[in-house]
Amino acid sequence: MVGNLIQYVITHRCSKIRYEPALRLQHKLVAKIFQNRQQSPPNGNYNHGGYLMICEHFPVYTVGIRGSKYPQREIDRLTALGAEFHHIDRGGLITFHGPGQLVVYPILDLNNFKLNTKDYVNHLEDVIIEVCKDFGSIVGSRSPHTGVWVGDDKICAMGIHCKDRVTSHGLALNCDTDLTWFSQIVPCGISDKGVTSISKLLNYRVSIDDVIPSFLKHFAMIFNCKIDN
Repeated sequence: MVGNLIQYVITHRCSKIRYEPALRLQHKLVAKIFQNRQQSPPNGNYNHGGYLMICEHFPVYTVGIRGSKYPQREIDRLTALGAEFHHIDRGGLITFHGPGQLVVYPILDLNNFKLNTKDYVNHLEDVIIEVCKDFGSIVGSRSPHTGVWVGDDKICAMGIHCKDRVTSHGLALNCDTDLTWFSQIVPCGISDKGVTSISKLLNYRVSIDDVIPSFLKHFAMIFNCKIDN
């Protein structure tokens, strides 16, 4: 649990959405956080923690700030497969988002949660580790690389942006994702590791809708917040 005052977090469920409009919505929610700060009491003690954008993307490859010089020939090759491609301002290298993947963008004011960015990412990892336990007792764990892993396979990628202690971007949990999309890239720049999904590990389909209640439950517990659906 974090923070002293229980925070209220509002969910925005976007269903399946293309990457660019989702990014625009993130920017709007970030702007609302800064507006909330300006309207807060003089002591800064308010309990609007922020927003959770919950969505699923059409096929898209995104590259973070560490991959800003991604070769154009590779971009052309990936878009020829039917995916979009975007350079964005999160941490990390290249990854894939697409159908069957639970994507969550927490737009949070870390001042209210009394967290630094490292602790914030650790809390996100804790949420996903607990979610994994709810599905066939999958054992998710940390590694020196950001995200959540099952053995040598990444089940949840994470990449965040934080400006003036307001977060954006977030995490992508493979629920029932077509993992062949990842075979076209070196996910997150890690060449000696693989990717997996909840459905692959359990050998039956687990949908995004199956996972969302578990995610919200554990997010509320670990971040000590109340979630407004």
